[in-house]
Amino acid sequence: MIGKMVEGPKFAGFMGGNNNHANNYYDFTQEFYQKLGEGTNMSVDSMQTSNAGGSVSMSVDNSSVGSNDSLTHILSHPGLKPVHHYSVGQSVFRPGKVTHALNDDALAQALMDSRYSTEGLQDYDEWTIDLRKLNMGTAFAQGSFGKLYRGTYNGEDVAIKLLERPENSLERAQVMEQQFQQEVMMLATLKHPNIVRFIGACRKHMVWCIVTEYAKGGSVRQFLTKRQNRAVPLKLAVKQALDVARGMAYVHGLGFIHRDLKSDNLLISADKSIKIADFGVARIEVQTEGMTPETGTYRWMAPEMIQHRPYTQKVDVYSFGIVLWELITGFVPFQNMTAVQAAFAVVNKGVRPVIPNDCLPVLSDIMTRCWDANPEVRPPFAEIVRMLENAETEIMTTVRKARFRCCMTQPMTVD
Repeated sequence: MIGKMVEGPKFAGFMGGNNNHANNYYDFTQEFYQKLGEGTNMSVDSMQTSNAGGSVSMSVDNSSVGSNDSLTHILSHPGLKPVHHYSVGQSVFRPGKVTHALNDDALAQALMDSRYSTEGLQDYDEWTIDLRKLNMGTAFAQGSFGKLYRGTYNGEDVAIKLLERPENSLERAQVMEQQFQQEVMMLATLKHPNIVRFIGACRKHMVWCIVTEYAKGGSVRQFLTKRQNRAVPLKLAVKQALDVARGMAYVHGLGFIHRDLKSDNLLISADKSIKIADFGVARIEVQTEGMTPETGTYRWMAPEMIQHRPYTQKVDVYSFGIVLWELITGFVPFQNMTAVQAAFAVVNKGVRPVIPNDCLPVLSDIMTRCWDANPEVRPPFAEIVRMLENAETEIMTTVRKARFRCCMTQPMTVD
């Protein structure tokens, strides 16, 4: 995710909490992202990318404040307007070059410009990619500070995230540089079957590049949306939840916080396993007092983050509870509210999604504990894994063919 955080004062009036540390700090990893070739009038807050997969999820929630007008030099280049509609299937990847369709893409051209040398990655130079082996296809998402492309690296399908170095603000450039280095550090450190695999990265004169594996199955949110109102197989829901919980147990075991765990950032690989992606707004859990609030998406965000209070890894546990509800029901959380309304209801009214009446008690217990307002009540992911494994055993032995759905006539939230 690329972009700018919502400034603290927006919620100061009705959500309380100390937001002084947020007022002058911008998190450029949450900006408007727009599906290429489509308008912004969409039925859900999270805007899907135009292709089925991708390992760096980019989305927008109407809790974001900003404009998709470019704030940088390259992305305002007239060559990017209008957007041309090229499918990935039409692209012919060319080693060390951009496709013919990208001849007018100034950001891609800046990456491949041989006049500027590739800069190192400081302590992670071994992860510097060889641009001669990178084959870029067309972009399938873009925003004010970057674009996301599909391509290949050494013959492997990859997702390529390009960030433009701002020319008009040294402060913004420094913040983005810091976040780029941090994302590289995290991706290079995290090695787990349920974490998106890092391929490499590089820096050029005006652009930063991060390359990860490409998830052919798209995001979990896309998968659930395609199913529409049809029942979700319970066995599959629990399996996917287990993948997420195991990956997050690993992340937390290394002292990291994801901070933006949601179905848009959970990708389905070719073997149907779930990969946790988008560590662009993640932080190491050392000092939480000054952490940037509102970096996640409100529908999945823990109350303490919404209120700008200090937080711990338990914010990810809260988000997981919402994700588990999504997997079980197939619906967008708080879909009868705007994201801002959902945030208000969560904090001020204790509203949570409605758990289906026929939900297995063990799953109901997990969700209820995960999204408890008190972070201390929320179980660690290691315990969630054990609870889900017990649920999986119960499903296999007593409800082998179980399927269930959240009744459309039920209210979608409850106090």
